[in-house]
Amino acid sequence: MKYLHLVWAAMLRRKARTLLTLLSIMLAFLLFGVLDSVRSAFMEAGHNVAAVHRLVTFSKASLTVPLPKSLYSRIEAVPGVSEAAYVNWFGGYYQTPKHALGGEAVGAGFFALFPEYEMPATERRAFAAIRTGVVVGEGLARRYHWKLGDKIPVQADIFAQKNGSNTWTFDLVGIYHVSAARLESEEYGFYFHWDYFDQASALGNGTVNWYVERVADPRQADRIARAIDALSANSDHETQTQREDAFAAHLISQYVDMGPIVGAILGAVFFTLILLTSNTMTQAVRERVPELAILKTLGFPGRGILSLVLGESVLLLASGGAAGLVLASLVVGLVRARLGAQIPLLPVGWAIWLQGLGLTALIGVLVGALPARHGMRLRIVDALSGH
Repeated sequence: MKYLHLVWAAMLRRKARTLLTLLSIMLAFLLFGVLDSVRSAFMEAGHNVAAVHRLVTFSKASLTVPLPKSLYSRIEAVPGVSEAAYVNWFGGYYQTPKHALGGEAVGAGFFALFPEYEMPATERRAFAAIRTGVVVGEGLARRYHWKLGDKIPVQADIFAQKNGSNTWTFDLVGIYHVSAARLESEEYGFYFHWDYFDQASALGNGTVNWYVERVADPRQADRIARAIDALSANSDHETQTQREDAFAAHLISQYVDMGPIVGAILGAVFFTLILLTSNTMTQAVRERVPELAILKTLGFPGRGILSLVLGESVLLLASGGAAGLVLASLVVGLVRARLGAQIPLLPVGWAIWLQGLGLTALIGVLVGALPARHGMRLRIVDALSGH
């Protein structure tokens, strides 16, 4: 610490070069913070479901392959299944393609399986009574300024109606919310009646995309899952039944595997950063060779020179890295505040900060090692003579 003023003086020797290097480091760690936030959100997606007593059954071939609705009564009869419901995925948009909606057509009893979706009893009764009724999450209603009684026109991407229209009109009869903060992403659901969908749709009649089951004893979940899958064994619609958390992770993996993508991007970014900062530190030490020789002439030890150069390298990386992580925290916070929990971003927490600061120290030592070794082994006579 007593040599910190020397380290600062060395960093500020070439202010423009130091500033540009700091900006490069800051941008690299801004990317690190934001992308690691996205990666962490995808990895945590399967752990953010509320119930350990729910199972999901879908086609063994693919999530896009429909299952016959006739399985419903047989699944309900499996010992250990206390309740069940069926679901069809429905894709569309509200007003413009930018406002995409991932709706779900659900069977009777669906909301009984999800007690964490809190909604007044009057709204539950209204949903049961109105054929075109829809229930949405509080976050989604807030985003589009919807209120009870609104008519919501949705343009379907795939499921046109039998009359040839792609416009489905729903009556907003219920708005639910969740009390647990970790489930805030669940407040962007859009649920309507499967019967309405099946009767009006020109495609997929009499089929569902998946079933949801509630088990009486979570300890028996694996046995019950095997029993459900045995119902359609050796048929043309074999199923796969998983716990809800495993299904959530599986669903996300159908779209993208964020781990390798983020790793590849950050690998390229940090490789470039290492080359850049290595060049900066090499130039900085080369320019100060006479000064380092004078320090040695005055009795400054070789290890002291080593510490000065490594200190400069680590401080340079730490300053830029900390600024980048602060900026990443602000960017992620702004995105979450503006777009809500539906966008897969987690706050830049202490784990990302620890990883980031660890990387700054590691890269700082790595890029400063060779210039520091050169400075430590510098011969006074050669340095002062210009060799």
